[in-house]
Amino acid sequence: MFDNKTFITCAVTGNLTKPEQTPHLPITPEQIADECLAAGEAGAAAVHIHVRDPATGRPSMDVDLYRDVVDRIRKRNTVLVINLTTGPGGRFVPDAEDPKQYAPGTTLLPPEKRVEHIALIRPDICSLDLNTMNSGPDVVINTPRNVRRMAAVIRAAGVMPELEIFDSGDLHLARDLITDGTLQGPGLWTFVLGVKYGFAATPETLLYARNLLPPGAVWSAFGIGRSEFPMVAQSWLFGGHVRVGMEDNIFLDKGVLAKSNAELVAKAVHIIRQMGGSVASSLDMRHMLQLAGA
Repeated sequence: MFDNKTFITCAVTGNLTKPEQTPHLPITPEQIADECLAAGEAGAAAVHIHVRDPATGRPSMDVDLYRDVVDRIRKRNTVLVINLTTGPGGRFVPDAEDPKQYAPGTTLLPPEKRVEHIALIRPDICSLDLNTMNSGPDVVINTPRNVRRMAAVIRAAGVMPELEIFDSGDLHLARDLITDGTLQGPGLWTFVLGVKYGFAATPETLLYARNLLPPGAVWSAFGIGRSEFPMVAQSWLFGGHVRVGMEDNIFLDKGVLAKSNAELVAKAVHIIRQMGGSVASSLDMRHMLQLAGA
């Protein structure tokens, strides 16, 4: 990225980070929107958004909560690139005695239900997971058929899919979906590194994944937990864009909780600039990806 600007995406709350882990995690639509706006002011070109039940802090898929967050952001910033998740709804927890049956914690939903908010709200970008993998004690399931069904809704809504890649099999599936026309190439890709049983957060892994991309692909990478900021540097060095945020990591330094997502973004900005790079604005990112409003 030595001659190009690097865009930063901020994932402000996520699905797995728990309120008991940090008092600074945004929960309500107002808090999530405020964190998104502050992240934009700190240097993030895009924000990746999950929503939560305001009463419990637990993950939610309520369309009205998504709409509330997006409306609050758009009233104050019309340029910030909005990326809504479609990840929830893919987790399976097998019953201990009968693995064909689901146990509490299972969230599996029909593919169209997982992208209902995309069709209704039409953000700039939405994530599209292609992984079927062990995730802790559970399993995440995204079958090729279900990915195709979700992709069809996303395309009909005129939204750009961000292909989240947890392992090499996901990448090969995405390439097949581009070849057969399900997805439009060369694509917007994000490598997820550091999730147990997925891509390891190492330079070798990142370089391997990057080299499997189709020519012309735009890509980002991020690390989970302690690997967040090392992967900011590695992604930039290998020509990619970056992501930070409390979805992925809650610490600013070892043992020091980040008080806001904006602090995490500001540190990523500092790393990129210290290495000689420059940070893309939301308008820059819209031009790169040919999004509306460019």
